[in-house]
Amino acid sequence: MKYGSNSSNLKDLEEDERYSFVKGNISNYELMSKLVKDVNVIINFAAETHVDRSISNPESFLHSNVIGVFTILETIRKVNPEVKLVHVSTDEVYGDIIKGSFKEGDRLKPSSPYSASKAAADMFVLAWVRTHGINAIITRCTNNYGPYQFPEKLIPKTIIRASMNLKVPIYGTGKNIRDWIYVLDHCEAIDLAMREGEKGEIYNISSGEEMTNLEVVTEILKIMGKNEDLIEFVEDRPGHDLRYSLDSSKIREKLEWKPKHSFKEGIRKTVE
Repeated sequence: MKYGSNSSNLKDLEEDERYSFVKGNISNYELMSKLVKDVNVIINFAAETHVDRSISNPESFLHSNVIGVFTILETIRKVNPEVKLVHVSTDEVYGDIIKGSFKEGDRLKPSSPYSASKAAADMFVLAWVRTHGINAIITRCTNNYGPYQFPEKLIPKTIIRASMNLKVPIYGTGKNIRDWIYVLDHCEAIDLAMREGEKGEIYNISSGEEMTNLEVVTEILKIMGKNEDLIEFVEDRPGHDLRYSLDSSKIREKLEWKPKHSFKEGIRKTVE
């Protein structure tokens, strides 16, 4: 459990008899072997995800995002080949795109150590499906937001800093575009992929609500009744991708998924 985790987020599950918590490392082969024995599905959310940290200190991303996934795959292969694995990836593996949207079969062109580690993990998953016949699928989602998000991310950072009347930093000109999805919509897509997704398939998950970082911050300040003079433009991130965009027609058509929350509704709930 690293800096991004907070056990109090799970307090409301502690009394549920279906729930148990094991503290450990997904790169620990012995531990993973014990856990894999008794399950029928693994959903792997575990990842180092902060791009800035990956640029300044990439090694931990290699351990969590590559060795961790490799360990899961190997324990499934050797201990319980009947397990279904849902590997949660990211839109960042494709790199950025100025026009149009990425489909699942497009080539991967990661820009940061973070996205490179996630792309590597995806390749391991697909290789284990092909070579060892394990039952695995990959989901790739756009930017998530919602309750409990760690404050290093744009939206929680903006809400927290604005509530304290502190400056809200935005990289460069704030024109970088992201597609924002409310976390519960993403969870529903993963649940559906777990139940109905087909072995070896990749599913893009997106809301279709593309906004610049500046538009996102401005909307939050408006909801909070704060002045836009809190916005502070700061030096841009190295290799900062300009625009991410996913075509999610495959999961919408084949699994009949669609998001339930608009950005305006989701961001209001998140601020509250």
